Amino acid sequence: MLRNLNKVVSLTRKAIEEYDMVKENDRISVGVSGGKDSLVLLAALSELSRYHPKNFTVIGISLDMGFGNDFEPIKRFAEELNVEYYVKKTNFKEIIFDIRKESNPCSLCAKMRRGALNDMALEHGSKTVALGHHNDDVLETFFLSLLYEGRVSCFAPVTYLDRTGVTQIRPMIYVPERDIRGVVKHGGVPVAGSLCPADGETKREQMKELIRRLERETTPGLKKRLFHAIRASKIDGWKV
Repeated sequence: MLRNLNKVVSLTRKAIEEYDMVKENDRISVGVSGGKDSLVLLAALSELSRYHPKNFTVIGISLDMGFGNDFEPIKRFAEELNVEYYVKKTNFKEIIFDIRKESNPCSLCAKMRRGALNDMALEHGSKTVALGHHNDDVLETFFLSLLYEGRVSCFAPVTYLDRTGVTQIRPMIYVPERDIRGVVKHGGVPVAGSLCPADGETKREQMKELIRRLERETTPGLKKRLFHAIRASKIDGWKV
């Protein structure tokens, strides 16, 4: 097992059990982007599947967006974890950047990726898709909705999509990003740098920096209180 993975596995198990994310004999598809979050999630779920009371299997699925990513290191990583791994080629880069020339591409890209991942999961006999959103993502999404949309909202830990019959789960909602970085720090996780032209220039990055600054300079403990507020606010899908 990867070094420092135990805490991530423990917090992942907590989320899975509190929100009933896994059913007996589930086949869970982890959407693997090549970034640290999805790769650590793949490792954590693979480890948890070895001894969790409910029997479930894990596979990895990736979308080739057309940016020239090398998926061979991820394939070898999946083999080491003893999980199946599949890659599907798409023309998303061409559509978003070359044809439509989106000035704010992230929203459209996310929508297209979610739909394609769901379809790919079904193709490989899975009706559960696990996404690598962690605790910091929860807080950033809440701030994005509040400041840019004027509403109190956040993605749900579990989302059932009745049109496709796919259930999306986010098992790392309790895992701080620093714990994921702690796993990656010791090696063994083939994190690929993003080749997306919009990487590092998003509103989400602005929210990340805002929360970090507030936590550090003015409001120690902000993250814990904010997460509690989200859970207690009756946002769809969340509970205390």
